Amino acid sequence: MPRISTVDDLKALNDRLAAERNDGTILMTVCGGPGCQASRCQDVAAEVRKGLDGNGLDGKVRLRVTGCHGFCEVGPIIVIDPSNTFYCRVKPSDVEEIFDQTLRKGEIIPRLLYTDPVRGETVQTEAEVPFYRAQTPTLLSQNRLVDPLSIEDYLAIGGYRGLAKVLTEMTPESVIGEIEASGLRGRGGGGFPTARKWAACRAARGEEKYVICNADEGDPGAFMDRGILEGNPHAVLEGMIIGAFAIGSETGYIYVRNEYPIAVEHSREAIRQAREYGLLGDDILGSGMRFDIQVARGGGAFVCGESTALMASLEGKVGEPRPKDIHTVEQGLWNKPSTLNNVETWANVPSIINKGSGWFAGMGTDGSKGTKILALTGQVKNTGLVEVAFGTSIRTILDEIGGGGRNGKNIKAVQTGGPSGGCLPASMFDLPVDFDVLWDAGSMIGSGGLVVMDEKTCMVDVAKYFLNFLQDESCGKCVPCRVGVSRLLEIVDDITEGRGRPEQVDLLLELGDTVAQTALCGLGKTAPNPALSTLRYFPEEYEAHIRDHRCPAGVCTALIHYSIRTEVCDACGACLKACPYGAIHEDDEGFFAIDQQICNKCGICPTACNHEAIVVQ
Repeated sequence: MPRISTVDDLKALNDRLAAERNDGTILMTVCGGPGCQASRCQDVAAEVRKGLDGNGLDGKVRLRVTGCHGFCEVGPIIVIDPSNTFYCRVKPSDVEEIFDQTLRKGEIIPRLLYTDPVRGETVQTEAEVPFYRAQTPTLLSQNRLVDPLSIEDYLAIGGYRGLAKVLTEMTPESVIGEIEASGLRGRGGGGFPTARKWAACRAARGEEKYVICNADEGDPGAFMDRGILEGNPHAVLEGMIIGAFAIGSETGYIYVRNEYPIAVEHSREAIRQAREYGLLGDDILGSGMRFDIQVARGGGAFVCGESTALMASLEGKVGEPRPKDIHTVEQGLWNKPSTLNNVETWANVPSIINKGSGWFAGMGTDGSKGTKILALTGQVKNTGLVEVAFGTSIRTILDEIGGGGRNGKNIKAVQTGGPSGGCLPASMFDLPVDFDVLWDAGSMIGSGGLVVMDEKTCMVDVAKYFLNFLQDESCGKCVPCRVGVSRLLEIVDDITEGRGRPEQVDLLLELGDTVAQTALCGLGKTAPNPALSTLRYFPEEYEAHIRDHRCPAGVCTALIHYSIRTEVCDACGACLKACPYGAIHEDDEGFFAIDQQICNKCGICPTACNHEAIVVQ
């Protein structure tokens, strides 16, 4: 494809490609997101390609393998258009039947349709799936429209028209003004107003400035940025180019965590294609603008998600944060003015420019505009990526989108905002997804993780898990984080091991507040949140561990023991065979019992028992 030299050439290409893709051809869209890949979607796509070659349908049916559609729980997913037929949990062996029954005869295959486990309804189209109905997809909806390795797919949905508008109709100041009017706040965790950051960087002294995309997504259970960067990398590039125009930058970086090889591959291919089409490099669209982007792979450190640590890593130094008495918009990468936003923030920019700030500001709450992508994981029926308008309640996400608790268990709590976020109880599920509301509640939106916990979850153990993670990921540069988080973990360890003392509760509160007030970076300042929020909302569990030496959820092994109810046990011997430690024996009366001195509390025997005779106390 020859280089696009003018805005008019770009618009003509947009229109031509859109017309070509709306020619009435049947489109089979296979979700190629990480969840579906784990379920062999690559093999499904390979069978579709084979079917196109061998069934005489090439030219009548087109295959598109896309990024994540969001509903990871039911992958692999195939959507057939224009009928919008939604098939889920598709196996490679199902593809031939799809060709024979659906493509040739126009018949639906009932067993591949989605059945809502809550309502018992079977639905035929993607639009009817309850998981999607309560969402407001603006970014994720683009994923299903494009092959991430095809710039032409992105151009066919109007890609780079926002850039064209900026270069021909707007000034840097008006771009920043439009972003400000939209109310866009950073989606990486801090929620800082995007326009204010851009304006400060533009006003900073120095000719050389940098635009940086933070794709170092390290939160356990979080894959929002991965979903966008793998599924629609050109949206991120377009957002960065617009940002570069606004602040006056000629160089950009995408900092991707090393554990995301597909995101790295797709980003590099998108950059190559954009250069080839004249959308990166010199004289972009004949405007005289010069801007290019490079991909940098992270070293696997969670702390490198913090802006100053990320920039230190980009410079080839150890990824450690520095004090922010001078902001990175003034002295960032190589001490030059730098604007850093995360993947989701950059991806929102083209739509704001194309559709206007009023469209974006019309969604959400007074202080939190637009939509937010959340990674819904844990003990909920429907897991995956969810995009909702700010202001949507947590309860709506859990019940209408998530389908409620898994295996019929009640949802007890949700942890929002990643390992540095907080745990909120069921009594607070009517709170809206909102930067400020969740912060006031002792939690945070963070990058968008939403981990669901049921009644079998021990909240003290949850605090212990996340403090362990944060201790391991602390860079150790400042004393409050290096020593304080370790001491918080020691106290929670004592409580879960039966050594807890009542006075340690006050010590947890005091120490947590000290760490939050004095740590150097955001990791340390929010590290006490798991302990403080669980202590705030689940004090009775701490009390049971300390006073009664009992774990109500039956999780903390030092505080539990297994026993066999003789009135239920039928002496079948299943537990005896299953126990790997030889802790179960038969007594003189023919009943089975557990030797507490030998029992390792591994939890295998209750699973083996067919009569629910083994109880945890």
